[in-house]
Amino acid sequence: MTDHYKTVATLDNHFEAQLLESVLRERELPHLMRSYHDTAFDGLFQTQKGWGHVSVPQEYADEIGRILADLRESDGSVVVEPE
Repeated sequence: MTDHYKTVATLDNHFEAQLLESVLRERELPHLMRSYHDTAFDGLFQTQKGWGHVSVPQEYADEIGRILADLRESDGSVVVEPE
């Protein structure tokens, strides 16, 4: 199932990840969120690389990239309706 997923964006923080996840679930778009947090290093990688990333099937990459761009542009206060 995840063989055809590709990373489309690095997420800045936990709040951005939660907001994006809620929009993708609401629209029933397939995705995987991966946090870079590692308890052994107390989150060290998140300060260097960002919170984590979102991976999606290739055919959804552009759509989900646009959704994330809209969320970042609006700071999450307004979400563009699906086409």
